[in-house]
Amino acid sequence: MLHTRLTVSLRGAAKCLLAAAALAIGTATAQEAAAPAEPAAPSIEQRVFDLEKYVTNGQAGKDGDTVWKSNIAGPGPGHNAWQMTSTALVIFMTLPGLFLFYGGLVRKKNILSVIAQCMGIAGMVTILWWACGYSLSFGSGAGSTQPFIGDMAYKFLDGVSPYASGAGYWWISDAMWAMFQLSFAIITPALILGAIAERMKFISVLLFVAIWMFVVYFPFAHMVWSTTGFMCGPLNPNATIKAIDFAGGTVVHMTSGWSALVLCILLGKRKGYGKEPMAPHSMVLCAIGTGMLWVGWYGFNAGSALGADGIASNAFMTTTLAAATAGFVWAVLEWILKGKPSVLGFCSGIVAGLVVITPGAGFVTATSSVIMGVAAGVIPFIAVAYLKKILGYDDALDTFGVHGVGGTLGAILTGVFADEKANSIVAGLKEGLLMNQLKAVALTIVWSVVATVVITIIVKIIVGLRPSEEVEASGLDLAEHGEAGYEH
Repeated sequence: MLHTRLTVSLRGAAKCLLAAAALAIGTATAQEAAAPAEPAAPSIEQRVFDLEKYVTNGQAGKDGDTVWKSNIAGPGPGHNAWQMTSTALVIFMTLPGLFLFYGGLVRKKNILSVIAQCMGIAGMVTILWWACGYSLSFGSGAGSTQPFIGDMAYKFLDGVSPYASGAGYWWISDAMWAMFQLSFAIITPALILGAIAERMKFISVLLFVAIWMFVVYFPFAHMVWSTTGFMCGPLNPNATIKAIDFAGGTVVHMTSGWSALVLCILLGKRKGYGKEPMAPHSMVLCAIGTGMLWVGWYGFNAGSALGADGIASNAFMTTTLAAATAGFVWAVLEWILKGKPSVLGFCSGIVAGLVVITPGAGFVTATSSVIMGVAAGVIPFIAVAYLKKILGYDDALDTFGVHGVGGTLGAILTGVFADEKANSIVAGLKEGLLMNQLKAVALTIVWSVVATVVITIIVKIIVGLRPSEEVEASGLDLAEHGEAGYEH
C-alpha cells in the first residue's frame, strides 16, 4: 500500500515537473519570438555598402528595408575630425574673434568690459548647456512631439556618449554634436553685446543672457533644428512651418539682432551720444577680429554640414564668395557716397556677407551666393548708415544693422535661391518655401521682441540696467573689473 502511494506521488510529481518545463519552454519561445531579432552580420557586399556610405556621409547598416549590424557603426574619424575642428573654429569666433572685433570698436576705457562680457557669457552658457540647455534644445524622448521646447532626457549631458553617433548625424560623435551646438549657444547672446556696449552693468548683462537663453535661444534651437521642431522643414515632416535654416539665420542672427535693437532702445543712449566723439579706439583690433570671424565662420557654416562632404564644400564656397563680395560692395558704396572706402566699411561688409549667407550656405549655389553678397553689401549698409540716424537709436556697434537686418535678409533670400543642385533636400521643400521662410521670419521677430521687452523689465527691477553716470563717464573697465586695457 505504501509502495503504491509512493509510486502515485512520484508519477504526479513527474507530471508537474514536465508541465512546468513545458510551460517554461513555451514562455521562453514566446519571449524569443517577441524579442526583436539581432541584426545579422554584414555580407561582403553590405560591408562595401557601409564604406561607401561613410565616404558619402550617409547612413550605414541599412539599405531600404534590409538592416544589418554594421562593422563601422559609431563616429567616423574623418567626419568627426571635421566636426571637432569646426567646433574649435566657432569658439574661436567668440574668443578672441568677437571680443577683438567689438573691443576695437569701443572707446579704450571700455575694451576690457567687452572682453569680460564675452568670457562671462561663454562660461555661464556652458554651465547652462551642461545642466539642461542641450536637453531643452535637442531632447526628444520616446514618443516626444514637443514642437517648441525639448525635454530633460539629457540633463547634465546624461546619455550623451563620445562613443555613440546619430544624435546629430551618422558619423559624428554625440558628444561632439553637443559641443558643436554649445559653440553656437555661446556666440549668439554675445552678439547682443554690440548694441549695448559701454553702458550696461556686467551683472545685468549676465542676468539678461541667463533668462534670454531659456526664453529665446533654447526654444528656437529646438524649433528650427530638432526632429520635432515647429519650424524644422528638413527633419520634421509634421512641422507647422517647413522652413530651412542651414547654420542659424533665424536661430542666431535674427534672435540676437532683434533682441539687441529692443534692448538698446530700452536701455537708452550712451552718455554724450551725438554730442561727443565716440570713434573706435583701434581699427587695427577690429580688422584682426574681422579676419578671425571670417576664418571661424567656416566652422559655423561648413561645419553645419555635419561631415566633411560635398555639402560642406558647397557651404565653404558660398561663405567665401558672399563675404568677399559684401565687403567689397560695402566699401565701394562708402567710396561713392562718402568719398573714401574705410577699413570699418570693409569689416562691416564682410561680417554682413557672412551673416546673410549663413541660413543658405548649404542650400544655394555659387552664383546665388554672389547675388546674396551684393544684397548684404547694400541693405545692411543702408540700415547702418541711414536707418539708425533716421530712427535715432544707439546701436553702438551696429548689431541690429548687421545681424538683425542681415539675418532677416538672408532667411528670406534663402527661400528665393535654395536649389536642389546645391542640396537634394531642397527638392522636397521647394514648393511654398518662400512663404514658409517669411512665416519663420515673422515668428522670430515677434517672439524675440516681446521676450526682450519682458526680460529687460525683469532685469531692471532685480538689479538695474545701467551703471551710474560717473562710472559710465570714467569707463567700465576700472569700475567693474578693476583693470585698465592700456597703461596710458
